[in-house]
Amino acid sequence: MEAYIHDIAEFVRQHEAWAAPVVLALAFGESLAFVSLLIPAWGALVAIGALIGVSGLSFWPVWIAGGVGAALGDWVSYWFGYRYKDNVAQIWPLSKYPGLLRRGEDFVRKWGVPSIFIGRFFGPLRASVPLAAGIFEMPFWPFQIANVVSALVWSAVLLLFGDGLSIGLGWMLRSV
Repeated sequence: MEAYIHDIAEFVRQHEAWAAPVVLALAFGESLAFVSLLIPAWGALVAIGALIGVSGLSFWPVWIAGGVGAALGDWVSYWFGYRYKDNVAQIWPLSKYPGLLRRGEDFVRKWGVPSIFIGRFFGPLRASVPLAAGIFEMPFWPFQIANVVSALVWSAVLLLFGDGLSIGLGWMLRSV
């Protein structure tokens, strides 16, 4: 996994023009119900964030791309849950993790629309909350508002965390 993250970050470092599309694809995959269970991309997003301060990579287009990708991933997951309802639990890889969808359902029942925002920041919930919201037919516009706002905040947090790490590490290395 570490090599995968390094390879993506190195590609972005060498081809800065591809930073926004790569971040969009990573955020989409990280937020898409089935893909996020197989290939966690948050580490690569933090690594790309680390390039922002040290390489001159512009924060704004990368941040927007991350937000758009994450929002699209959750929207597709919501649609999938809305369209296929209870059959979703029978589809691989969710069929291998029956408790995951159940936790997402419980979380959506307990928290309602705020579950979309909160779930974005907790690994396995990120994959199951939008599906559960679709299954329960959460109203579309409240879902989308929480989805887009949380996607933009989540993208900023990951990228700025990486940027902060690179600045802090650089400062420590210069101080030693």
